Amino acid sequence: MARRQTIADLAEAAGVSVATVDRVLNQRHPVREGTAERVLQAAESIGFHATELIKRRLQEDVPARVFGYLLQRPDAFYRQLGADLQTATTARKDVKGKAIVEFIDELSPSMIAQRMMEMGAKVDALAVVSLDHPHVSLAIERLRDRGVPTFAIISDLTAEARVAYVGHDSRKEGRTAAWIISRTAKRPGKVGIIVGSHRIVCQETAEISFRSYFRENAPEFRLLEPLINLEDPRLAYEATLDLRERNPDLVGLYICGGGMEGVIDAAREERSMASVAIVCNELTDQVRGGLIDGILTAVISTRTKELAAKTIDAMIRTLASAGEDHFDKILIPFDLHISENI
Repeated sequence: MARRQTIADLAEAAGVSVATVDRVLNQRHPVREGTAERVLQAAESIGFHATELIKRRLQEDVPARVFGYLLQRPDAFYRQLGADLQTATTARKDVKGKAIVEFIDELSPSMIAQRMMEMGAKVDALAVVSLDHPHVSLAIERLRDRGVPTFAIISDLTAEARVAYVGHDSRKEGRTAAWIISRTAKRPGKVGIIVGSHRIVCQETAEISFRSYFRENAPEFRLLEPLINLEDPRLAYEATLDLRERNPDLVGLYICGGGMEGVIDAAREERSMASVAIVCNELTDQVRGGLIDGILTAVISTRTKELAAKTIDAMIRTLASAGEDHFDKILIPFDLHISENI
C-alpha cells in the first residue's frame, strides 16, 4: 500500500517550508500568489490528499474584480481582441475576474468620454482604445478621482492621469512600413498615407516616423498628404480609388489604422493598383486573403493574446498596490507578415 503523502512531503516538493504549506491549507496568513500556486502544483504532482482543499482555499482568498474594456468598432480585429481580453481576465487565478467588453462605433471624443464614465461606474479598472482629446483626458481624471484607474491600449493617450499604455512602439511600426515600401516599390514615385484620425496617437506617431524614414533614407520618393478614413472601410475604399485616380504614378500606400478591408476591395477592383506596394495593419481573414492574392505587400499585426495578458496583469497589479506600482509604457513586439510566412 502506497504511503500517504504528508505536509512535509508537500513542502519538500514545492520547495517551501512546512509553515508555508500550513498557511496555504489553513489560511492563517496570506502568502504570495506565486508561492500558493507552486504549492498547488506540487500537491497535484505528488497526489496530495488535500489538493482539492488547497484549490478551494486559493479561490476563497482572492478578491473579486470587474475589468472594463472599451474598444473601437466591432470589426474582426477588435472582436478578436475583445475575446482575448475576456479569456485573459477569467484565466487569472489571483482574482475572481469579470470582464465587461464594449465597443463604440463613432470616433467622437465626447461620446467616448461619456461611455468611459458609464463603464467606470461598473468596473474596478478600465482599459480603453481612444482618440487623444481633452474630453477623454478629463474623463480619465474623474475616474482616477473615483478610484478607477484607466489604461490606454493599442494607442497611447497624453492624459496625465492615465496609468499606463500597453501596445506597440508606433515609431518602429511607421519606420518598418517605410522600409518595406521603399524597397518593394517598382520605382521611386508618390506614396499615399491613410489614417483613421490625427487624434489617434499611435497613428500620428507612425505617420511621422514613416515620413522621417523616407526623408532620411529614400528622399527620391514623394509622400502625399494623408487622407482620413475615420477607421471606416467604406471611406477607405473611396479614399483609395480617389487617391489612385488623382495620382496615376502612385507607387506605395500605407494604411496606419483601421478600414483596411476597404483598401483591399478598392485594390481588387482597380487593377492598376497591382503595381502599388501596400502595407497595412492587423491580420484578419480578409487581410490574409489580400496577402495571399498579392494585393498587399506586408501586414504589421498585433499579438492580441500577449497584449491582453499584459493589460490584465498591469490592471491587477495596480489595484493590488493601490496605485503605487508605476508602469507608464508596456511595449509588446509586433509581427510582420508577407505572403510567404502566413
